[in-house]
Amino acid sequence: MVGARRRPSAYAGIELLNYKPKMKLPLFIILPLLHLLPLFGFSVYLSPESVYAFDTYTSQRQEMVQEQLAGRGVKDKKVLDAMSKIPRHRFIDESMRSRAYGDHPLPIGEGQTISQPYVVALMTETLKLKPTDRVLEIGTGSGYQAAVLAEIVKEVYSLEIREKLEKKASRLLGELGYKNIKTKFADGYYGWEEYAPFDAVIITASANHIPPPLIKQLKEGGRLIIPLGSTLYYQTLTLVTKKSGELEVEQMGGVAFVPMTGRAQKD
Repeated sequence: MVGARRRPSAYAGIELLNYKPKMKLPLFIILPLLHLLPLFGFSVYLSPESVYAFDTYTSQRQEMVQEQLAGRGVKDKKVLDAMSKIPRHRFIDESMRSRAYGDHPLPIGEGQTISQPYVVALMTETLKLKPTDRVLEIGTGSGYQAAVLAEIVKEVYSLEIREKLEKKASRLLGELGYKNIKTKFADGYYGWEEYAPFDAVIITASANHIPPPLIKQLKEGGRLIIPLGSTLYYQTLTLVTKKSGELEVEQMGGVAFVPMTGRAQKD
């Protein structure tokens, strides 16, 4: 939708909300045209939806969802819709954006990676999230997993032990318009007690045990997913459900994640 509105300064403004152009023009043509509008007394506001509409990676993203996710059995429409929308290429270095939608993880700096799309979808789907849920993420990384969660649930709280990554992810998530994500530079081993309890906890780094504070901060009936096992080689993706104070454990298959650092490495 394109609408004109008056601003207090008495000049016209154009706000692009859910506008989807009928003609697909490359960004190098569209953006210069938008920058010319202020010369004629207009100001331009691009919402996240507008950014997605002008996204030149749309076809790659749709192919990723259809072949890598739905093609491997991911059925949750909320997850598929979220990953169809989110510009994954924005979460990695510009030099690697041509590989952003490939079937593999990619480095994001600081010795960390953005997970393979299928693994992101699988972990998210397994948590069986509801729109009213409050989710704790351990390991913000690039911010991509937090964005996927934020498209589905009410609130996301994400902890990152590497300060540079936390600042970068927080800035990008803000640019993309996510207001239901809080990030913090901290050791995720201890969780985020201020906002506990959580309906779900997702741990995006491997550990040889589940940190006790995270179990304590999980709601009764809540679900926690973690790559559990050796932090040097491969781990088992493990789902834990908290019932009557006890833990029901389900093993889901082999994965390879970077290790959880900080307090987790001391045990």
